[in-house]
Amino acid sequence: MQTLAKRLKELRENRRVYQREIADHLGLSFRGYQNYETGQSEPKIATLIAIADYYQVSIDYLVGRTDVPDLNTIRAEE
Repeated sequence: MQTLAKRLKELRENRRVYQREIADHLGLSFRGYQNYETGQSEPKIATLIAIADYYQVSIDYLVGRTDVPDLNTIRAEE
């Protein structure tokens, strides 16, 4: 799922944090998180939820079902 990998990297770089910081926050190994950003592996649903919470975006945005990252905008549209 290349969209997920691309968006994870974009979100992280926009917030100017290191992969290790996010991995630590999520309780993952550095290499495990790095594999998500390179598309070599995909997170389990619980991890995907934690990532969405960390970045304050929807899972739909992470996986490419919407291009609207802001949860508040999505809720206002409903």
